[in-house]
Amino acid sequence: MTSVLVTGGAGFIGSHVADAYLAAGFSVTVLDDLSSGRRENVSKAARFVQADVGSAEARDVLADGGFTVLNHHAAQMDVRVSVTDPARDARINLLGLLNLLEGARRGGVKRVVFASSGGVVYHEGGTLPHREEARKLPVSPYGVSKLASEYYLAVYAGLYGLEAASLRYANVYGPRQNPHGEAGVVAIFGSRVHAGKALTIYGDGEQTRDYVFVEDVARANLAATRAPVSAMESIDTTAFNVGTGVETSVNQLVRLMLEAARVGIAVVQAEGASAQALAAADLVVPTIADALDLLAHPLRLVATLRD
Repeated sequence: MTSVLVTGGAGFIGSHVADAYLAAGFSVTVLDDLSSGRRENVSKAARFVQADVGSAEARDVLADGGFTVLNHHAAQMDVRVSVTDPARDARINLLGLLNLLEGARRGGVKRVVFASSGGVVYHEGGTLPHREEARKLPVSPYGVSKLASEYYLAVYAGLYGLEAASLRYANVYGPRQNPHGEAGVVAIFGSRVHAGKALTIYGDGEQTRDYVFVEDVARANLAATRAPVSAMESIDTTAFNVGTGVETSVNQLVRLMLEAARVGIAVVQAEGASAQALAAADLVVPTIADALDLLAHPLRLVATLRD
């Protein structure tokens, strides 16, 4: 039985990834410090270790655990925090990764599947949709940490033969997503629909994103775990954009959510942009990597609203 360690496996995406591994017959250990994840998101079928990714304990778990795969989802993921405290962002996202990679190297881990981001690594002025080889120019420390992490993985592949696959996610949505903090617009709107509160659209509402369902993201992680990995000629040869390839505007999203919920909620148009609205306007429509065999699914909002 293949053994995998999922960091951040108590969080929104990581917990779905851990569930997908379990369903596929993997032996799963979840490592999470529960700073944002929830213990109840972790299946009873998985072993759970509460630890920080930068700790000696996390490194030793990898060094001594006999894992074949490291799936790394733990991260400081708030763009605003990365701007106000870039050292903290680097400490968690870069030093934490290096700590894990040293444990993985010592423990004989064969492959690392890394959660990157299609929304922060590419040049904002580039032609859409971005392909994996598109120009890179992050505009936040968070984006820099994601891109630098991919380069560190390339270095470890070259030095130690570690296989690596980086998944550059579009705008992930689905059950277990936290509607607070820097959350996705689907989670924010879903929370307000549940509470019967008005939905606020900033600007003209024509900002578009590629919304990808979290269970499809979990399938992409399984595919990246199993598929042959190309020689590391560049970071892009082992990176895959994970999305549907379909643009959806905020206006369309509101209409679809209200139809799925079958309720009448007031919709308010507002000028300017909150931090959440700016994130929603950050247009990235990733291409779909053939190796991941993802289809352009319609938005699955009923499942999301039930959560």
